[in-house]
Amino acid sequence: MSGLKERKNAQQKSGDVTDLILHDILAGVLAPGVWLKQIDLEQRYKSTRPEVRRALDRLVQKRLVEHVPNRGYHVFEPDGRQAEEVSDIRVILETAVADKVVAHASELAIGKLRGLANRFDELIMNGTMIELYEANLAFHHELLALCGNRELVNLITEIRQRTSSAPVSQWKTRARIEQSSREHHQMIDAIAGGDIEALKRVTVMHIKQM
Repeated sequence: MSGLKERKNAQQKSGDVTDLILHDILAGVLAPGVWLKQIDLEQRYKSTRPEVRRALDRLVQKRLVEHVPNRGYHVFEPDGRQAEEVSDIRVILETAVADKVVAHASELAIGKLRGLANRFDELIMNGTMIELYEANLAFHHELLALCGNRELVNLITEIRQRTSSAPVSQWKTRARIEQSSREHHQMIDAIAGGDIEALKRVTVMHIKQM
């Protein structure tokens, strides 16, 4: 029993390290192209070499980290083609469930979306880029969850991770951040008004950063 418990604890710790590295990649702390020295990661996350190695291998499977034989690991750096193709996939999936999002949106759900959008707005002025990034994720997760299909929400979340999600690459200018904020409120207005086509249009603009 003790051996089984130790293995479970090791798996849990490795999972925690994976989540920590994943968070730092998506938040831009570990930028695209950065080499990931295992000894640095051990110290940063207070973990053992095997835990870090298992975490990196998991992230390789998710295509967030790339392993180059005899050279080690680095944060995956997608090219423009891949980023465009991932955006196209997101457009297909997210617009396909716009009708379900509208149908399932109660007044309470719309109020929660308003609160999350307002939180994003506040952070434009007073927050860090990492806080802004996480507020953006929270808004979109809550919106997509209204479709009622958790597997689709998980799939879209995974697909988003296949391109660099660092704030500096998402929002190159203050104007683009403010435009994203306006689009959040436009999505909510479309949902509240039962306007499926308007929600689709704003979703496409938002994903494509038009």
